[in-house]
Parts: sequence; structure tokens; C-alpha cells
Amino acid sequence: MLDAQWIADLRAVVGEQGLVMGEKLRERKYDPFAGVIRSQLLVRPDSTAQVSEVMRLCYSRNQVVIPHGGLTGLVYGTSARESDLILSMEAMTRIESLDTAGRTLRVQAGVTLQRTQEEAERAGLMFPLDLGGRATATIGGNISTNAGGMRVVRYGMMRNLVLGIEAVLADGTVLSSLNRMLKNNSGYDLKQLFIGTEGTLGLVTRADLRLVPAPQSHGTAFVACPDFQSLIRLLGIVDSGLGGQLSAFEAMWPEYYELTTRPPAANAALLPHGHGVYALIESLGAHQASDDERLEEALARALEEGAIVDAVIAKSDTERRAMWAPREDVFQTRRDGPTHNFDISVPIPEMPTYLEKVRAELERIVPGIRVWVFGHIADGNLHVAVSAGDRHEETFDAVERCVYEPLREFCGAISAEHGIGLERKSHLGISRSPAEIAVMRALKRALDPRGILNPGKVFDVQGA
Repeated sequence: MLDAQWIADLRAVVGEQGLVMGEKLRERKYDPFAGVIRSQLLVRPDSTAQVSEVMRLCYSRNQVVIPHGGLTGLVYGTSARESDLILSMEAMTRIESLDTAGRTLRVQAGVTLQRTQEEAERAGLMFPLDLGGRATATIGGNISTNAGGMRVVRYGMMRNLVLGIEAVLADGTVLSSLNRMLKNNSGYDLKQLFIGTEGTLGLVTRADLRLVPAPQSHGTAFVACPDFQSLIRLLGIVDSGLGGQLSAFEAMWPEYYELTTRPPAANAALLPHGHGVYALIESLGAHQASDDERLEEALARALEEGAIVDAVIAKSDTERRAMWAPREDVFQTRRDGPTHNFDISVPIPEMPTYLEKVRAELERIVPGIRVWVFGHIADGNLHVAVSAGDRHEETFDAVERCVYEPLREFCGAISAEHGIGLERKSHLGISRSPAEIAVMRALKRALDPRGILNPGKVFDVQGA
């Protein structure tokens, strides 16, 4: 039962429209990857001042707070118990200012990635972060997880696109590190405390984002390579041949390509099945005709050197979307039941050996297990989806060990772009040393001494 005085105190801050309780909260639809949501109370402030006051009230009564953005995460980072208060940024959707000369955009945390992209486009600029959940993913969520996506090879992670941040600490303190300047070495860069820390150190409320000039040309090609080593040669050829214009280099192993281009999937197979690996190449440039010629020349060289065996180049936006469709149709991996989904990083030269080890070990524990692999490749990011059929639940821990443990040998990362949440925290020691985790715990205790911000996510903090 919710305390009447507690509800009255919150209502005085955010108003009636700022509270969602009881049946209305239970009626909300959550993606399973958002985690288990049992909370009885959701608060949706519409300003930094309201977030600050809500946090001040929560701090005074040691109330656990679970921040919610667009709920597109995949690691149960937004799971909430019955006694937890959910603080949603869904009402903080204002785009506050656009500086075309300085190429910056200031937004509230609840603005979606797609709306941010569209706002930049209207000004002849581009916000280069892009990912499949763009329509619902929020800027605050992108910051808290240090989102990656398709264009990391050229523009970097979300961290590279954030100039400044305003955040609210656990006790309600407003920390403004808003900044529209590209160069600012004035003391500690405090915004980094809130990028990729999954709402465990503070709540991002506003951000200054870096924009880039809108591209004047867009080239897309879909190619087939005989094997992985050829794919790596292709990456070198197109990266140098495009003169810095390479913006995406995606790969699909044949099992995944066939899954997403055979019925009941609705996507067309643009090249025949049966090749060693498939690549999707995107370039963004300044002059369509000359850039098209540059892309064609790079592919011709790749064909001559045996790095590719077949290729098709998009001649329209419709054809470009058709090339991206199989890559983005990740939900096909779930059509025959639940899957174990992994988002890992491995040094590019080690990928074949790593995958060989993983596949062999998975086959050992579950003969006939299905494994689909795709990823961003040029930035070292692989996505691995594993279907164990009827043995999904009983093999969960064993499948995780098969995928994560070999990363020790290759100095890989258990999370490339989706974060840790609850899903991966037991494996954090594979990618972070005891000294690093100790420093993380020290930061958590310093900024959130009562342990009320998204507790239990990323790691457990003894005594916090």
C-alpha cells in the first residue's frame, strides 16, 4: 500500500499528471528486455527542477529510484521491484536550442534519437548516432548506456557526441556541466561520470550534443565475401578507397543472412545464399557522382583482388532500405522461441578463432544448437544470438560461459554497446580488473552514499 503522505509530497512537485500508479501503471506494456517491472509508482517530472526535488524527497527517505528512458535496453537495466520508484524522463521532451554556427543542439533527456536526428536535418546538419531503436530510444538513455550503433567506425560512440551534460545527483543536487564548446579543458570532465554508467551515479536531465555537416552523398553496397579473411581485406580496401567517407561496415554470417532473407522473413535476398560472409557498406560524402565512382572503384579493386565475389550497389533510397532490412531484422532470431543474446567486442583479427571456439563449445553442451552472428565488425563489435530450443532455461548459465569466458584469452569485452545492467554483472570481472571495479565502487559510494540510484545494476556495492 502506497503511503498517502508520500504520494501527496510527490504530487505537490510533479502534479497529478506527473504520477502513474496502480492499474494505470500495470497496463503499461514493457519489452521483456526492460526487465521485470513490479513497481507500484512511476513519477514523470518535466523539468530539471522537478527531478531535483523528487530526488531530494527520495534521498530523505532512502527511497530507491529506477530511471527509465525509452526502454530499448537489452540487459535488464531498468528492472524495478515493487517497493522501487520509477523516475521516467518521458515528459522531458523539449528541444531547447540549436546553434547552427557552433553545430550544437541542447535537448532534454526524454527527446528521442529520431526526433534529434530530424531536428538536425532541418538545419542542414546531422546527429550521426544511429541505431535500430531510434524511434523510441531517448537521448538520456543513449548517454547513460554510451550507445553505439551503425556509424561508430566514423563518428564514435555516444561519448564522442556529447559536449555537455546536466545531471541530478542522488541527494537532489543539480550538477550542470552543460557546454557548447568543442575545446574545454577546465578541470575534470565531469560529464564522463554519467556517460555509460547506467543511471547509477546520477540522472541526466539535459545535454549539449555535437552535430556534423549533413552529408551531400550517400552510397550503399551489399557484397559477398568468400571468407572472413577476405572480409578484412575488403575493409582495408574500402576504408582507404573511400578517403575517410566510410560510415558503416556491417557483416552477416551466412546463417543469419539466410534466416532474415528466407520465408517467413519478408526481406529479399539481394545476393545468393551460400557465400562465406556478407557485408553492408555505407559511405557519406560531399558529391554524389564522384563519391559513387569512388565506391565503384573500391569494389572493383576488391573484386579483382578476390576480396569479394559478388556485389550490388543501391541506386535509390528504396534499394538502400532493402539492403539494410535483413541486417536490422534481428527479431527473426526469436521466431522459433527465446534466444540468448550477446553483444561483445573482440579484436578484429581474433574474431574467427573466437567464434570457432564458441561454436564448438556450444555444440558440445547442446548438439544442434543454433547460432546467428552479425555485427558492426569495423569497430570490433559482434552480436551473437543463440537458440537452445526447449533447453533455453536449463542451459542459460552454460551458454553464457561459452560466449563470455573465451573473451579472457582475447582481451575482449562482455559488452560492446548495450551496457551491463543485471544481465551481465556476474561476468564483469572478465573485462574489468579488481582494481577497476574497486574504483567503480568508490565512485558509487561518493556520489550515491545511500545507494538509491538504480542499485544492483552493473555491480553490487557492499556498504553503499
